[in-house]
Amino acid sequence: PWPNQGRVRYRYGQVKAADMRWKGVVLRGNTGDPVHTIYQGQVVFTDWVKGFGLVIAIDHGHGYMSIYGHNHSLLKRVGEKVEAGEPISLVGQSGGQSEASLYFEIRHKGRALNPEQWCRAS
Repeated sequence: PWPNQGRVRYRYGQVKAADMRWKGVVLRGNTGDPVHTIYQGQVVFTDWVKGFGLVIAIDHGHGYMSIYGHNHSLLKRVGEKVEAGEPISLVGQSGGQSEASLYFEIRHKGRALNPEQWCRAS
């Protein structure tokens, strides 16, 4: 399932600016809505990233990783193990967003994948 119930605001591959395209999706949300991990794994990164605000990244093994940005707050720390569907952060508008939203990206061996091919409505 998707990490939150928000509708897609920006799609994977959509033009972001000039020659840049989105490598993930931006999902609408309300500040404080829970963000759930899409699959079990281990938290490998939690920090502020310019343009993405508060970010948390989960390593799912076999080269797969999910990344969640624009968070209001993070609920997990680096090294913690998480189960599929577990709350890991809260939706926000950090990183310069004009409205509360969640940036969500899936990577395999460092290459961004289209999340819409991996997630389904719950």
